[in-house]
Amino acid sequence: MTELNVEWAVDQLNRFVTAVDASQAVLPALPPDPVAASLRRRMEATAVSAEKILDQVMPAWRGQVKTGFTDNQWSQRREFAIRAVEELERSAEFAANLGDDAPQLDAGQMHPWVWEGARPLWMSGHFREAVRAASVVVNARTQEKVNRRDLSEADLFKQAFTLDDPKPGKPRLRAAENDGSKSYASLHRGIAAFAEGCYAAIRNPSSHDVLTELGEPEALEQLAVFSTLARWVDLAHVEESNE
Repeated sequence: MTELNVEWAVDQLNRFVTAVDASQAVLPALPPDPVAASLRRRMEATAVSAEKILDQVMPAWRGQVKTGFTDNQWSQRREFAIRAVEELERSAEFAANLGDDAPQLDAGQMHPWVWEGARPLWMSGHFREAVRAASVVVNARTQEKVNRRDLSEADLFKQAFTLDDPKPGKPRLRAAENDGSKSYASLHRGIAAFAEGCYAAIRNPSSHDVLTELGEPEALEQLAVFSTLARWVDLAHVEESNE
């Protein structure tokens, strides 16, 4: 995934703000005013790119929009756009003065299996559910790769990465070429143990217990865990039985 073009994004957001201002300045009229209708169409058109940019810059913004009878949806979007422009234009300044310039986790840069599962819920601010959804996709993709719908989660990964020879209907995943070394054996045992930890400590509690919502930083860490697992599975080659 390429990085956000800041100059383009700021221009798109400013166009949206201008369009909202122009449309909202015209009072409703009967019969409908052609000029007002044109301004509204312009506002709605510029909203398409603006909302996609907001999804990147302020992922939880949709969940913060008030939907009451007297709440102006367009004015709220306008305010989010103004805040996003400030964030984009001063991002370097903020990073230099508010932090230590440490690397930042970017969910969009994680393994596609993880982000494709997490993205819809993540964008609405449901971070714990987003992590759980990512775990489901990683499990499903692994089942598909080894053609084992009869297994799931810890048992699936244990049997996929076991050092035992493959059997009919029970292929194995090999994360490296077998050179007979202890490192080769350790790698496969480690991946299986890592997967067990992912599902036992992260996925299962979220599915069976009523837990408080995760904060975004902690949710990013958990997504990164499943991204690591997904990449091991994706890069591994399938070893089939010769029987």
